[in-house]
Amino acid sequence: MLSISRLLRRFTGQKASKDTAKKRLQFSLIYDKLDLNDTTLTDLQKDIVAVISNYFEINKDSLELKVKRDDDVTALVFNTPILQLKRKRA
Repeated sequence: MLSISRLLRRFTGQKASKDTAKKRLQFSLIYDKLDLNDTTLTDLQKDIVAVISNYFEINKDSLELKVKRDDDVTALVFNTPILQLKRKRA
């Protein structure tokens, strides 16, 4: 039998606080394993934005940089809306 809070979470897409806490802990462990800190991630994000901005106009307010870990693989996921392709002048 589903509780009302679980039912509401299912319809609204919200996750239980334990799931959020678990995700934060996993993210923290990944940071520790990779020896990443906020300064490194901020610098990396700036570099990625600079390179991508050479080719595309992007929405810099909506970008996301995440580190994801599945089994033995760690992935850096950069997500940003592309507004349009920049045309190179000949």
